Amino acid sequence: MRLLDEQYTEDPTYGVERMTAHLQRLGYRVNPKRVRRLLRTMGLDANNPSPDTSKTNPDHKVLPSLLRKCMYSDHIWSTDITYIRLEKGFVYLMAVIDWYSRYVLGWSLSTSLEADFCIEAVGGLLQRGKCKIFNTDQGAQFTTPRFTAPLLEKGIQVSMDGRGRG
Repeated sequence: MRLLDEQYTEDPTYGVERMTAHLQRLGYRVNPKRVRRLLRTMGLDANNPSPDTSKTNPDHKVLPSLLRKCMYSDHIWSTDITYIRLEKGFVYLMAVIDWYSRYVLGWSLSTSLEADFCIEAVGGLLQRGKCKIFNTDQGAQFTTPRFTAPLLEKGIQVSMDGRGRG
């Protein structure tokens, strides 16, 4: 357990398989089942991005997709979140683009998937201008009323891609 803790402190992205291989390289006879049990006992979990970054919150209202043909600049803005792997861990990147010009209008980084970094980035954009349609996926960060309300208050139509479109 001490070795697991030391390796986790060194690199928190190590999951069960990598931890097992690490201990085996050090000469310990362990299998993934034992390592999983020890990591659970210690309350350790690999600090990696989940494949479900676009999970919908069932309490949030999902709006339909309004995308047709993009005709001019500032007609449709769109955003999504991806992650960037770093030497020790990762960060989430949310970028907003103009569909017509493909220009990145704004972006924000965060170490968590909380909605705040998305809300702040779009709030800053809305102080400088606006679009007719704002498109997102159905992720919980984008379906929260804290994200959609400022857009709707400015008369911007909110469009959300269907599930599994990303």
